[in-house]
Amino acid sequence: MFEEIQLFSMRERSVGGTTVVELSGEVDILAATRTSGRLDALTSSLHPDLVMDLRAVTFIDCSGLSLLVRARRRVVERGGRLAVVSDSPSVLRLLRLTRLAAVFVVHEDLASALAAEPPGAANGAIA
Repeated sequence: MFEEIQLFSMRERSVGGTTVVELSGEVDILAATRTSGRLDALTSSLHPDLVMDLRAVTFIDCSGLSLLVRARRRVVERGGRLAVVSDSPSVLRLLRLTRLAAVFVVHEDLASALAAEPPGAANGAIA
């Protein structure tokens, strides 16, 4: 009998008004398929405030990058904020190589991502 090895997991929690989504393991086509519906739900409200914690990601491919880009696009369309947390040299390198490092707000730790201003916080304006 074979034991199933879980190569990916997603956990979400709320910290204040911010939803923190922690991805771990391999973010590939299987992971993207499993999580896209939930991320769509999390980014469907007006002014979503989302932090994607990628510190435990060991591998990310084009499907994983597409998942992040789609979540960001949906958040921006709704006047929200999406921040990325990653201290992984390989994830950061991939974001730089694909020129996505300039598109995402990337933090080295969760505390700095949570401390960043949420949408609509600056002078009462909607981002």
